[in-house]
This record gives sequence, C-alpha cells and structure tokens, in this order.
Amino acid sequence: MQRRAAAIYVALFIVIGAASYSLIATAQAPHVEFQNPEYELAQGDQFQAGGQTYTVSSISTSEQGGDHGGAVTTVVEGELQYTNDSARYTATWENNTTQSYDGQEWRVLVEDAEEPTSLTLREELNETAILQDDPDASSEMVTQNGTQYVVLNDSELVAAAEYFPDPETRTYAQGDTLDYEGNSTTIDSVTTDAVTLAWNAPRTNTIGVSNHDNVTLDGQTYLAHFADESTLQLTQDFESYNQQTQEIDQYTLHKNGLWGVSILSFLTAVFMIGFAYLPSRY
Repeated sequence: MQRRAAAIYVALFIVIGAASYSLIATAQAPHVEFQNPEYELAQGDQFQAGGQTYTVSSISTSEQGGDHGGAVTTVVEGELQYTNDSARYTATWENNTTQSYDGQEWRVLVEDAEEPTSLTLREELNETAILQDDPDASSEMVTQNGTQYVVLNDSELVAAAEYFPDPETRTYAQGDTLDYEGNSTTIDSVTTDAVTLAWNAPRTNTIGVSNHDNVTLDGQTYLAHFADESTLQLTQDFESYNQQTQEIDQYTLHKNGLWGVSILSFLTAVFMIGFAYLPSRY
C-alpha cells in the first residue's frame, strides 16, 4: 500500500515536471523588434538626420563570453561617420622654437613685451647646404677667438656673419591671417610663451553605436537596434522598446519559475521512490 501510494505521487510529480518542461521547450522567447523604424541601414548606407549627412562606415560582430564553460554571445556594433565642414583647428608655436611654414624653417620670436601682440618669423638658414653649394667653400667652418669663419679656397677666412646672407624675416600681429598648411589661418593669440594659430576646415567625426544604446544625431536622440548582423535600425519609439524589454523580463522570470517547478518535481519523485523502498520497521 505504501509503494502504491508512492507510485501515484511519483506519477503526479513527473506529470507536473514534464508539463513545466514542455512549456519551457515550446514557449517562444520574445525579442526586441521594430516594424517601422525611422532608419533601417546597412554598411555603406548614407542618411540624413536633421541637417547632417551620416554614413554607416562599419557594422561588425564579435564574440564575448565562453570562459569557464559560459555561453558565447555574439555582439554586433557599428560606427557612423559625418563631416563637420567648419571644424575649428588650432596649432601652437612656442616662443624661440623652430617651426615649418611656407616650405621653410623659421625661428618664432615673440615680441619682447609684458603683453605682446606680435611675433617675428626669422628664417633659419641651412648653412650646411649653402656651404655645399659653394665650390670655393670648405664644408666645415672653423672657430678662432670665439668667432666662426668660412674657409674659402682652402686658405681665405671669411667671418660667417659676413659670408651668409641675412635671414628673411616676417612680422605678424595678433588677428592677422596667413596661409598655413593650405588653410586661411588667423593668429588667434600671442603670449610671452607661445603663439596660437586657429582655422576652420572639414573634419570627419566617428560615432560608435552599440545595440540598444542611445545615439544623438544632430541634436536628436535615437535608440540603436541591430535587427541582424548586418542591419542597423534607428528609432525614437522608446515606449515600444520599454514595453518589449518588460515582456522579456517577465518571460525570463516565468521561465526560471518553470525550471524551478520542473527540477523540484523530478527531485521529489526520485526521493519518494527512495522512501517507498525503505525497509519497514514493523
């Protein structure tokens, strides 16, 4: 009688466990999807958001996890690029340093004043090249009594200050413009330590995009969703996204509960079988 009753309960728990497992196996997991996103894009696509044109420069996948037997997850990420046609650039010329400008090397000399407003560029002569170009001059200078001399025709000494031409100089004031690296450049500020140059020119910017992260495009915020490994969707339907994530969380909670019921039912059945076959004390 004891074993017959145990068999009935064992069958009941097996049925409960099997029913719970069948619900887990047949249930379709919800996932985030958008039927009418503002943008549906592939790599290389261009689109306009506000007044700015963007390009999907890349969509790539990578695998994360898998350590110590963990599940491997495929992560999809992307990058957007856009060009700012009037981005601000700056360059700094420190006082008394050599800078390349207009195809030559120049010594930057800031005006000697407490609050300087101008600078002078003094040409840095390539003395070695000048000596090499002169067939009558020795390639090396000599120094006598602290004065440098150029040796001409292996015998004549000419003071270097007399031999070499006077370096070219150019003077600029704060606010002046000059052609620097192909750009119309303004001398933005002059201090005792350095000169700052500023100009506007195109600049390509990159925006990283991750799944279900917000991305701001020309002042508008979008939710990024990768529908698959090659398709990026951008939407402002945040209400739908929040509702879908709640449904996913609820599904996960129910699924975990069913797993608990299934495991507990099968364990109970095993224990009841064991108890049924314990020897009777009477």
